[in-house]
Amino acid sequence: MKRFGFLSFGHWGPHPGSRTRTGADALLQAIDLSVAAEELGVDGAFFRVHHYARQQSSPFPLLAAIAARTSRIEMGTGVIDMRYENPLYMAEEAASTDLIGGERLQLGISRGSPEPALDGASTFGHVPAEGQTPADMARVHTDLFRQAIAGAGIAQADPRMTGGAPGLLPIQPQSPGLGRRIWWGAGTRATAVWAAEQGMNLMSSTLLTEDTGVPFDQLQAEQISLFRQAWADAGHGWEPRVSVSRSVLPIFDDETRGYFGGSSEGQDQVGMLDGARSRFGKSYIGEPDLLAAELAKDEAVQSADTLMITVPNQLGVDFNARLLESVARDVAPALGWRR
Repeated sequence: MKRFGFLSFGHWGPHPGSRTRTGADALLQAIDLSVAAEELGVDGAFFRVHHYARQQSSPFPLLAAIAARTSRIEMGTGVIDMRYENPLYMAEEAASTDLIGGERLQLGISRGSPEPALDGASTFGHVPAEGQTPADMARVHTDLFRQAIAGAGIAQADPRMTGGAPGLLPIQPQSPGLGRRIWWGAGTRATAVWAAEQGMNLMSSTLLTEDTGVPFDQLQAEQISLFRQAWADAGHGWEPRVSVSRSVLPIFDDETRGYFGGSSEGQDQVGMLDGARSRFGKSYIGEPDLLAAELAKDEAVQSADTLMITVPNQLGVDFNARLLESVARDVAPALGWRR
C-alpha cells in the first residue's frame, strides 16, 4: 500500500449526537478535515456523491475549496454518478478545479448505485436513448466527458467570432494530465476489465454486486488481478492505480471505546441489492495493533496501491482527525505505507 486517504459519505441531519446538523456543517467540516488530514500526512480526501439525499451532492465547489486551502493532499470523489452529469459542463468544472489545486484531482466516476429517487437522472434532464439502459447512458456520458478533458474538438466554430477560422472548439480550460486521474467505480469483475480496456484507474469499494462464495477480500483481489491483466493486454503505456475502501475504526481511548467498543469485527454479508446477489466486506474494529494485523491479511488491501478509510463524518472534525492520526501512526505503516 503506497497511499491512504479518507472517504466521507458527508451525512448530515438533525440526529441525536450528530455534529453535522446542516448541509453547511457537512461542507465546512469536510474542508477542515481535509486540511487536518494533510497536516497528518494523509494522502487523500475523497467524498461520496449522492443526489436527493442529505449527503454531498455537488462535489466541485467542495473540491475547489479544499484545493484552495491545501497544497499537497489529493482530493477526489468516490464516486460521481454519471447518469446525472452534463459531461461538457462537468469537464469544465473538473479542469477548473484541477488547475486551482495544482493538478491534484482524482475523480472517481461510475454508472451509479441504488438511490432514494425512483428515476432521479431524468429529473436532471437525462433520459436514456431508445434501446439504452441507464448504465449505457452513464457510459455514453463518461466517453464524452473523457473526450472533452482530453482536448477533443466539441463545438463547431462560428467563423464570425473566430476571425474566419473554422473547425471544432474544445472546452476550456484544459488541465493536462487530468485524463490519467479518472477512476471507474467497478462493482463486478467484468466492469473492472471494461475499465482497464478503457484506460481508467480502478476504484473498488466494500461492496461487489456479485458473489462466488469466497471471502470478500479474495473476490476483490481477483477483480484487481483481472483488471491488471486486462490493462497489460490493452497496452496503455502507463501504470494505473487501484484503490479499495474499508471501514476501519480503531479503539484507542475512552471516547472511541464508548462509540465502537461494543461492536465486533463482524463478517462479510451477502444479500440482494438492486436485483443482484451481492457481497459486502466486513468492518475492521478494534485496537490499532490488531487492526494492522487483520488488514495485513486482507488480500485486496495488499493488492491495491491506495486504501480509503471511510470516516464517521457526523462525529465531527476533531474526532475524525484523531481517528486518522491513529491510522497513520499505528496501522498504515504496518501495511507498507510511509508518510
